[in-house]
Amino acid sequence: MIIPQHVAIILDGNGRWAKKRGLPRNYGHTQGAKNVETICREAWNLGIKYLTVYAFSTENWARPRDEVNALMKLLRNYMKNCMKTAEKNHMRVRVIGDISKLDQDIQESIHRLEEFSKDQDGLNFQIAINYGSQDEMLRAMKQMLVDYKEGTFTLDELDCSKFESYLDTKEIPSPDLLIRTSGEQRLSNYLLWQLAYSELYFTEVLWPDFTKEELVKAIEDYNKRDRRYGGVDTSASR
Repeated sequence: MIIPQHVAIILDGNGRWAKKRGLPRNYGHTQGAKNVETICREAWNLGIKYLTVYAFSTENWARPRDEVNALMKLLRNYMKNCMKTAEKNHMRVRVIGDISKLDQDIQESIHRLEEFSKDQDGLNFQIAINYGSQDEMLRAMKQMLVDYKEGTFTLDELDCSKFESYLDTKEIPSPDLLIRTSGEQRLSNYLLWQLAYSELYFTEVLWPDFTKEELVKAIEDYNKRDRRYGGVDTSASR
């Protein structure tokens, strides 16, 4: 079985998972956060090199204030625990998104975690926090315009590779496979540039119930696809 190098996941269904059990939505988010550590470990054991998860989008600020506050509290705790997890599992952790909108203590925790884990040689784990792909591309374009005005590059040098160097995911390969849990079948402003040639896999399973077995199912489905770029079959070279 061919293992995709980079898997991206939209972690969907935490609230519905809790509602089905008569529990508060915030409990579903807590269980979902716990499951992230499990899937990180299983992904690495399967041979996946990069795992990127959608934790908090730019649109999530519109949720009820008490839910947002609970998510920020969960994020604070997760950043602390993730340092131990990164050391134990040899993970390099990077956060993508506009973290300048987060509280100062969360920003500092993110910087500490990234610095602490930068030399780890295991799973490359990316967490999308206050992330939206349209926002990412606008921020990239604004910085490109600044650099262009300063003479950093010429128009003739502007190509896809140059643009990608301004994205949050620079130095990270594009995902081979996107997984979205909970049955929704849309990208929700997630990695729109990076997913241009990715395979998409949608499952009815809610994120807290997503297991190693479900991850294997997604990879097995990925292996059934004919990977084509510009009409050229590349599956034989995978």
